[in-house]
Amino acid sequence: MNTWLIYGIGFLGQFFFFIRSMYQWFISEKNKKVITPSIFWKFSLLASFLLFIYGYLRHDFAIMLGQTLTYFIYIRNLQLQGEWKKIHRILRGFLLIFPLFIVIYYFNNNTYDLNNLLQNKSIPFWLLIWGIVAQIIFTFRFIYQWIYSEKNKKSSLPFGFWILSFLGSSMILAYAIYRKDPVLFIGHIFGAIIYIRNIMISRKEI
Repeated sequence: MNTWLIYGIGFLGQFFFFIRSMYQWFISEKNKKVITPSIFWKFSLLASFLLFIYGYLRHDFAIMLGQTLTYFIYIRNLQLQGEWKKIHRILRGFLLIFPLFIVIYYFNNNTYDLNNLLQNKSIPFWLLIWGIVAQIIFTFRFIYQWIYSEKNKKSSLPFGFWILSFLGSSMILAYAIYRKDPVLFIGHIFGAIIYIRNIMISRKEI
């Protein structure tokens, strides 16, 4: 596939991540407290969908892993906000099976080679491990957020979420620099700024 088309998919995914973060930041600043609108989760799901495709086309296991781990948490938060059932059931079904479908389809057609993801010659093994750890930390923020929201029966973004966001994002940013990946770099350089500001806002609520 054309390299520019692949980057285009990645940048589009990062664009939706950026828009969701900017909107969440804007209304949080306006209300002087951290707010989690439903559009945040809708754009998150759309962005994750696109970046999963981008990760596969780039043969980048770290990106695919990160998106897969958070994909269903986005859906769960939409369920907690009562927004998931407002989406047409056919689209809901498609979104639920999409990641699994991609893996099964390519594996059964002998075009999905796990070695291409885990032994990408352009990604040194140490960098792959760094990227995986960074994605796990970055993803754990949503696992933490999910547990917190389930406990409180309300979708929200607690203080710990922003701490993990900044830590994971900083590591991914370093990964992007070594990987020379403009999609990851642009997405996380702006994200880090928003995470710092949300940390500042959240501390006032503690």
